[in-house]
Amino acid sequence: MTKFKIYKLRFTTPLHIGDERADYGTSLQTIHSDTLYAAITSVLAKISYPIPDDGDFGFSISSLFPYYEKDKKPVYFLPKLKSQTIPSKDLQTVAKKIKKIEWLDVGFFNKQINGEELFTDGFDTNLLENGKYLTKQPIDKEFISKEVNPRVKVSRNFSEDAEPFYMERLYFKYKSGMYFIAVGNDEKLKIIDTALKVLKDEGIGTDRTIGNGFFEVDSDYIELNLPKSNKVSNLSLFLPETQKQIDELLKGDNIAYDFQKRGGWITDSGLNTFRKNTVQMFSESSVFLQNKNVEKEFVLGKIVDLKPKLNYEHLGIEAHPIWRSGKAIFIPVKI
Repeated sequence: MTKFKIYKLRFTTPLHIGDERADYGTSLQTIHSDTLYAAITSVLAKISYPIPDDGDFGFSISSLFPYYEKDKKPVYFLPKLKSQTIPSKDLQTVAKKIKKIEWLDVGFFNKQINGEELFTDGFDTNLLENGKYLTKQPIDKEFISKEVNPRVKVSRNFSEDAEPFYMERLYFKYKSGMYFIAVGNDEKLKIIDTALKVLKDEGIGTDRTIGNGFFEVDSDYIELNLPKSNKVSNLSLFLPETQKQIDELLKGDNIAYDFQKRGGWITDSGLNTFRKNTVQMFSESSVFLQNKNVEKEFVLGKIVDLKPKLNYEHLGIEAHPIWRSGKAIFIPVKI
């Protein structure tokens, strides 16, 4: 078993996670690794912590994944691999429910990454009543709920009529929340500790100025039974370093992947009417081919500057990099 340090974010206020379209009416359900890395970088800059010239602090983080906790018994979920899951013939009647599963608890995740078929004869179909979460532990499948609230947008100089809009926000029951995996030596992980002490009171997500996205933070560990394999999967958004790297990872059979367009609006004062440059990254839980068998976690990918080309001098603003991390934690998987 390989032990991974995790950071648990228990949200004390509602959370809105914006998408590329800045659609307030819908909140995403996952905070991606690059968003969290950018938030960490931003708060470190605020407290005058030195930012490396290449934006790389020397640690890597996963995206934020859900966890359920009640009575001090946390159940940690990880994303189901994107490779196709085909249930046995006896389970065809519940195939639609199986298809809806997005998250596996650590036990089921360990089985999947070691090549075990999850949905075979003898599978307890009662577990499918938890919706998109697969676990043998008793949970409230609605531990993350949504609520749409009316808001009013008022122009800054009051030159336009107030315009109503709706915001969808996420709420977490009991002691539940989201967590992320961190990889790095003790010295590098202390940087995360420093950042989270500030970030928990700054908030994460959209509209933090009205109290969204505040959290309490704690740490824990999960254990993954990593196999020896030449197939690998990413736990973070992944931006390849070179075209050659892409070509090598996409060779072979049973490769499965999706993309995420990353960018969005600049949040700095004076620049919040401009968009960052955009980049396409591979989604979490994609499956790639590694050129040799591996049996431990490793990191691939790069950090890029999404600062747009603007006349910053004319705007009276000092330009600085807008780092977007595509460094991803990879683990071996048997598919």
